Amino acid sequence: MKTITRLAIVFTTAIFSQAAIANDCTVEVEAGDALSFSTPKIEIPASCANATINFKHTGRLPAAAMGHNWVLAKTADLQPIQNDGNVAGAAGGYLKADDPRVIAATAIIGGGESTSVTFATAGLNAGDAYSFFCTVMSHSVVMKGTFALKG
Repeated sequence: MKTITRLAIVFTTAIFSQAAIANDCTVEVEAGDALSFSTPKIEIPASCANATINFKHTGRLPAAAMGHNWVLAKTADLQPIQNDGNVAGAAGGYLKADDPRVIAATAIIGGGESTSVTFATAGLNAGDAYSFFCTVMSHSVVMKGTFALKG
C-alpha cells in the first residue's frame, strides 16, 4: 500500500509540475477601483513563443468612471504612448490607433470585467527594458510595472 501511495504522490507531483511549467507563459493581472495593478513585475520565460495576460478588473466602478487597460511597450516609449493616448481620449480607447510602439494592449474594462491579450515574444529582447501600464486618463503615472523575459 505504501508503494502505491508513493507512486500516486510522485505522479500527482509530476502532473502539477508540468501544469506549472505550461502556465508560465500565462500571467493573471488584476486592477480594481484604486490606481494599481496586482503585481509590480511580470517575468515570462524566454522559452515562451507567446505570452498571455489575463486581465481582470476587481472593482465595482464602470469603465467610464474607473476603467483600466493593460499596455506593454519599451519603457522608453511609455510616456510618448501615454501622451498620444491622452490625445486619442476615451473615444480612441486612450491609445493612438495602430501605434507601432505598442507591443500588446487589452481593451478598457470596468468593474467585474475581464479581458486578455496574447502576443508573440519573438521580437522582445531579454536585455531590453519593458513596462506595462494603464493609459486610461494618464493612470500610467502611478499604474505601471516592469516586464521582462527571463532565462
